[in-house]
Amino acid sequence: MNNVMKLFVFICLMLSLSSTFSQDFEVAPVKLFFNAEPGQTKAIQIFITNHSNIKTLYNITLGDYELNNNGEKIAKEAGKTEHSLTDWIVIQPPYLEVNPNEKAKFLVSIQAPAGDYSTRWANIFVTTTKEQTALIVDKAKQTGLILSGQIILRAIQTPESNTNFKLKISNLNELSNNLDSNRVFKATIDNIGDKIANCKVILVASNLSNAQETKLDEVYCESYPDTQLIINLKMNKSLPPGKYALAAILDYGSKN
Repeated sequence: MNNVMKLFVFICLMLSLSSTFSQDFEVAPVKLFFNAEPGQTKAIQIFITNHSNIKTLYNITLGDYELNNNGEKIAKEAGKTEHSLTDWIVIQPPYLEVNPNEKAKFLVSIQAPAGDYSTRWANIFVTTTKEQTALIVDKAKQTGLILSGQIILRAIQTPESNTNFKLKISNLNELSNNLDSNRVFKATIDNIGDKIANCKVILVASNLSNAQETKLDEVYCESYPDTQLIINLKMNKSLPPGKYALAAILDYGSKN
């Protein structure tokens, strides 16, 4: 019982520390949308607010990310992805020292090369650092830093003249079996254009005897160029018996 109580107290303490730490600083905005035409420079101001009671140093660094077929963003080393934006980005200054309860700003600017109309993206990491005290510093090194917190910003660049919206949906298949409470279907979205698209997929059943349509499910997702996304759609088994045509309809804001 004592061990259980100790574990419970430890978990509560960790949650409390995590909650407190998450309020140490904030960054705004966290999504940066650039629309620079080839040859143009665009810039966005970013503000860091220090909510802690000590002066804090913030480092700003770059990285890349890719998306898997579940839509999860996987961090990658800067400059190592096909759609990397990191080589176009300049951060000024690359680090900031902010007093307690004060706000500071840095500038993120991009220079789009001539002739390049592509969509690109990157991570911007804002990381806090604190000096090590004499009690925790590695004696062999004598000095050092502790990484103590991080906020990730997403930077996306698409010129306004890029209108290459093109997606397709395919491979509608059932995943469920007769024991499941709902029938579950999966479908594949392929982004074969060069724009990031906010998508809505609707599962619709059409009764073949009376042409009545029933909307069964609606899923929202985000699709990136050159990526494949697999989504799940659910159908409640309360649909009246009959013969139906089942369709997954993709709406991604295009005129098509």
